[in-house]
Amino acid sequence: MSTPTKKRKRDVSESSGPRNRSIASFFQNQTAAEKSLGHTEQTLSDEALARRLQAEWNREEDANSAFNAGAANNNSPTSAPPIPDDDDSRPAIKEPTKKTLSLQSSVGTEDTVSLAVPLDQSSLTFDSRKYGDELRSHWATSGGDASYALLTRAFVLANATTSRIRIVDTFVNFLRVLIEGDPSSILPAVWLATNSISPPYDELELGLGGSSISKALKKIYGLNSQGLKTLYDKHGDAGDVAFEAKKKQSFTLVKPKPLKIKGVYQSLIKIATSKGSGSQEIKQRIVEKLLQDARGAEESRYIVRTLVQNLRIGAVKTTMLIALARAFLYSKPDHAKFSVHSRQELASLKKEDLAEIYSNAEEIVKASYARHPSYNDLVPCLLEIGITEELLLRCGLQLHVPLRPMLGSITRDLPDMLTKLQGRDFSCEFKYDGQRAQVHCDPRGNVTIFSRHLENMTEKYPDLVSLVPQIRGEGVSSFILEGEVVAVDQETGELQAFQTLTNRAKKNVDIGAIKVSVCLFSFDLMYLNGEPLLDRSFRERRELLRGLFVETPNRFMWVKSLDATSGDSDMVLDFFKNATDSKCEGIMVKVLDNEPTASTSAVKTNYSTTKTDASQPPQPLPSSAPNGQSDPKPKGNRRKALLSTYEPDKRLESWLKVKKDYNASSETLDLIPIAGWHGQGRKSKWWSPILLAVRNPETGSLEAVTKCMSGFTDKFYQANKDKYVEGSPNVISRPSYVEYAAGEPDVWFEPQEVWEMAFADITLSPTYPAAIGLVSNVRGLSLRFPRFLKVREDKSLDEATTSDELALLWRKQSEHRRLETELEMPETELGC
Repeated sequence: MSTPTKKRKRDVSESSGPRNRSIASFFQNQTAAEKSLGHTEQTLSDEALARRLQAEWNREEDANSAFNAGAANNNSPTSAPPIPDDDDSRPAIKEPTKKTLSLQSSVGTEDTVSLAVPLDQSSLTFDSRKYGDELRSHWATSGGDASYALLTRAFVLANATTSRIRIVDTFVNFLRVLIEGDPSSILPAVWLATNSISPPYDELELGLGGSSISKALKKIYGLNSQGLKTLYDKHGDAGDVAFEAKKKQSFTLVKPKPLKIKGVYQSLIKIATSKGSGSQEIKQRIVEKLLQDARGAEESRYIVRTLVQNLRIGAVKTTMLIALARAFLYSKPDHAKFSVHSRQELASLKKEDLAEIYSNAEEIVKASYARHPSYNDLVPCLLEIGITEELLLRCGLQLHVPLRPMLGSITRDLPDMLTKLQGRDFSCEFKYDGQRAQVHCDPRGNVTIFSRHLENMTEKYPDLVSLVPQIRGEGVSSFILEGEVVAVDQETGELQAFQTLTNRAKKNVDIGAIKVSVCLFSFDLMYLNGEPLLDRSFRERRELLRGLFVETPNRFMWVKSLDATSGDSDMVLDFFKNATDSKCEGIMVKVLDNEPTASTSAVKTNYSTTKTDASQPPQPLPSSAPNGQSDPKPKGNRRKALLSTYEPDKRLESWLKVKKDYNASSETLDLIPIAGWHGQGRKSKWWSPILLAVRNPETGSLEAVTKCMSGFTDKFYQANKDKYVEGSPNVISRPSYVEYAAGEPDVWFEPQEVWEMAFADITLSPTYPAAIGLVSNVRGLSLRFPRFLKVREDKSLDEATTSDELALLWRKQSEHRRLETELEMPETELGC
């Protein structure tokens, strides 16, 4: 009898076609069947490997010389079509030259000049001009562009410390050297350091499976399947495997050409954009060329980590934005006209004065990126104008480029919310169980829809795109509005569960074949007729939204709302109950005005049936401040005051969420923590998120059910990191008894604890294997909005929630929803 896991793997492969497998699966499951790839089961000596590849080169020369005189210039030892040289600055070789076997010693091939740069020095003492001049002369000997070795140096130093200050200094100094030595390499370096190659709304995926990387490691470094598996079992990281394999390589077949930062980035772009017939061979050849040209074991390590998209350097988006802001305070390109500070000037400042200069620069860069999240636009602007307020205009809000959404803070319950908003006018809104959407429309009527994570989902909602001409009132030429897309019954207006919405296709949706109808419940307006509205109060933005757009029943509506003050607790409680009874997650509470009001205004209810006058012209935007925004906010009160402005990419208490799953009476589960990932931003020194599992009582395995990063205190995070510190007995290699195939965590925990977890709903999931085979043969179960409550010290692993219990709760949840639906139906529909 097949296990639930085997069922899942079989059914997924039959229904969804071939999938890219992880690098770990290929390291751990290489077999003798791979002899067809031309590998023997014994590790080849350098000489034997060289002779075999020389024979391949000779055959390639004979096959290609008749029609491709340039093919012989490619050093990659495969028979696939040649790849253009990544370094466009090298002069083209006009005469074909035949490749000749020549074993080269791999000793001393590292870029010792780059490896000697002390990038981890304090930015106040690091002499970027000195090192920039040295490196520029060094790079001139091999084409002139910045070498990948310098970026590798930054990675190594960042990985060697847990100090956030030192990590930031390392990248500040790295960027300063590039600004002064090779500004054209800054943009690709930023992309590589942030572990991506494009913005999320125009995402390029490498599409590399573990097979491509494992084949390249074996071919370039002469490993066999068993050797590859042994290295991975020992180190557990694909980059570390490449490091060890390169370190043991006594000779190279060809002297490596120095990798360039621009060349590596261009190679990744070629991998991501290779499509159609033969694309896998092209990708394979590029991967092999990157590994072949890597000089030194560290370059090999980070090339592979880049390919598997897990750098593990403790630096994330926020680190890079901070580093960019500070680097352009110190340095500028040779011909730039903006002013910078000297090291001596900044070093002479008091600590608090220096911190203020840093903070102001960082705020400008972060605000610009939050409004326009693309390094492709941010970095060129910085190179031209530096850190100035103009950056917010040059690289600010733009149609069809999503801004990062404002986020709400979590509150424990309604009394906690009312206490925080004491004396303020606020609006309560239904928190719908759907998908947050950001809708852009330009004067020509072009529409783009983005998700909360900035992914372009216009193809998913053609029905919303076609709706825009109907909802845009007179006088509205362009706009950016925000709302929640919810599955609804078009006839009754009844809200459907989020799971219903997930059944819609994501791409190439035919509007005539849509079975799951949706309604956009709009709640904010951030841009109107060419002017940003971010600095206007929420009350003003809402009035513009409801006065200039037209509701369409069950297709485009306002969120249900209630305006109140902290003294209206009974009405707020009734509104909250109404929201949860209407199948919403809870309520969002938003401050209406920037300043506290002395009066306790009368309570107003604004339900979606309210009529609006679309003929009213838009209110004129203030013109006293640059770009039509309101007067600047006073310094020093940005975090203290509860502002009603729209603050992209910030989680402030001017927006609060109160959700039903935070109620103490909710169901909880006892789950086992089994793995973790390196955190991001402030949490980079801890494990966050953490993977949790239920117990399968029949097989004894642990089945992953969810990731959690909510409910933890800093004190708990630190204690958890101390307990599961790398190198301790509590951190183990991947256990065979864990069922999880949706990625590779950074560390695996020795199962030994039970944690009590709250959650909103149990949902079917194609990602998590928990209870697979009990409720579905192809999907397991997962949790929505999991939240840590406490460690159950009174429970052993044998007392943790089982997959059977999870499945039972899911059935109860489904039955409860069915009964709720029947009770809400008229008697005639029930057949009474």
